Amino acid sequence: MNAASFSLWVYLSQSPLLWLTVTLSTYAVTDSLSLATHRHPLANPVLHSIWIIGAFLLITGTSYTTYFAGAQFVHFLLGPATVALAVPLYDNRKRVIAAIVPMMISLVVGSITAILSVVLFAKAFGLPHAVILSLAPKSVTAGVAMGISESLHADPSFTAVSVVLTGIMGAIIVTPLMNWAAITDFRARGFAVGIAAHGIGTARAFQVDEVAGVFSGIAMGLNALVTSLLVPLAVTLLLR
Repeated sequence: MNAASFSLWVYLSQSPLLWLTVTLSTYAVTDSLSLATHRHPLANPVLHSIWIIGAFLLITGTSYTTYFAGAQFVHFLLGPATVALAVPLYDNRKRVIAAIVPMMISLVVGSITAILSVVLFAKAFGLPHAVILSLAPKSVTAGVAMGISESLHADPSFTAVSVVLTGIMGAIIVTPLMNWAAITDFRARGFAVGIAAHGIGTARAFQVDEVAGVFSGIAMGLNALVTSLLVPLAVTLLLR
């Protein structure tokens, strides 16, 4: 390590910017590996960034609070990044309007399926009531899911973990699953992953095809609204 690198390390190690640097550097490396594998599903950069940073925190004995104090700028950028989805949506507005009816039908069916499947499976395996409530909104973006979880007096932290795992699993299996099912319409592929796997799935959809990413972003936004209405009704009817 030369003098300049050592000075940079000394500065960063005493600043919250260390964790922002670690986060961005880790993602840059994992994204490069994903590109090198031609975006293979198992090389998902989000998945590998999580375990690498988690291992780094454990090795260095760093608390999540300390980490988040430095990396919260990434969290802040989630808002502008979500708003930026409106740009490709506007560019593809004619294609979106032409598919509005099947989109609405798919939205309702997909949202109900996502909620019922996890609630019924959780009940079948005898999971505690609080866990089922925490899992119910797992298919929407973390901010909305945690809000739904709080309104149900569930555990928002557990909900956040289930949301991330759902998104990663969806991003990994969507391409092989759609290829296996011979679904070649990128509108359908994107809309499906947006409903099931929210933002992480949408990021994966944009990697595969821009049209898929546009429809995934629409599905993610609409599913957040529909799920926030359906989850309280579903848990009331199913968990009496």
